[in-house]
Amino acid sequence: MSMNFPGLFERKSVKTRVLMVFTRQLATLIDAGFPLLNGLAILGRQEKDPVFRKVLSSISDSIRRGETFSESLKRHPAIFSNFFIHMVHAGEVGGIMVFAFLRLAEFQEKAHKLRNKVVAAIAYPLLVIVTAVAILCFLTEVIIPKFQSLLPEILGDKPMPPLTNFVANAGGLFRENSLGILGGFLVCFIVFRWIPYVPKGKYLLDDWKLKLPFLGDLIRRHAISSFSRTLGTLITSGVPILQALMLTRETMGNLKFAAAIDQIYNSVQSGESISHPLAASNVFPPMAISMIHVGEETGQLSQMLLKIADIYEDEVETALAGLTSLIEPTIIIFLAFLVGTIVIALFLPLMSIANDFSTP
Repeated sequence: MSMNFPGLFERKSVKTRVLMVFTRQLATLIDAGFPLLNGLAILGRQEKDPVFRKVLSSISDSIRRGETFSESLKRHPAIFSNFFIHMVHAGEVGGIMVFAFLRLAEFQEKAHKLRNKVVAAIAYPLLVIVTAVAILCFLTEVIIPKFQSLLPEILGDKPMPPLTNFVANAGGLFRENSLGILGGFLVCFIVFRWIPYVPKGKYLLDDWKLKLPFLGDLIRRHAISSFSRTLGTLITSGVPILQALMLTRETMGNLKFAAAIDQIYNSVQSGESISHPLAASNVFPPMAISMIHVGEETGQLSQMLLKIADIYEDEVETALAGLTSLIEPTIIIFLAFLVGTIVIALFLPLMSIANDFSTP
């Protein structure tokens, strides 16, 4: 007797790149004068992802039944975020669908580009560390024990060189406590995964991240660029300021910044400006606050926010390049020192014996 669980293991989301390409292509088609349904049909026929192709067909059917585009998108929350849906809704209401989609495409492309640079900056050092740890484990678990068993025969009554003795003892300690070390790393991993679910745990963790040397400044800049890009794009597309602030809050991964946006929301709701609560939050730098204040005074808040986003995205890219150029040689030198020390320690007894044979 077979049991079916329809939809249990069915993939419901799509890759970010798939959505990014769809947004840019739909904006191009609408800008060229294609009706929305025709554009969706064209993109649906050429879509290679089966999940997204099915979603596009479902959206087209919903529109034919009389729903708006934004209402149709709400049926697929695993693919289209609230930010995406509200941008489309603002385009529908304001009759600027092409503009809304062009803004969406630009937003997604910039976010994707920055995300790729962050991943690339982390990937290489991580690969080097993993490879080095694997080599060290092989040396301490396989090579050193075999070599230790041969040392009495090689040295005879001669004392073991101090460096060889140190490496052998260190390897022994690592082997004896390998489960404890592995358990310690596992406990740390579980604690960091568990903290966000504790009341105020994620807030404290996010606050701690911002205080980290160098990395904290990088995280802060990335959060500022994300806040500015999201809020600026929403306001430019015609989304009301209060609604735009709430949507921006949803996209912020850092609760310290989310709390600052709550303060801004309350101030704006009371008729105040954005810049004053920004200054009181202690998470935004003076330059960003000054630029936002000027934007409010001149009636160009959205343009100023997008300019701030460009500035801080450039700073994040520069900082990432600097961090990568600093980390890579440091890791390589450190690991070369460790592996070199182990290799020298293993060869010292052999060199000692060779010296004895060469001495007349």
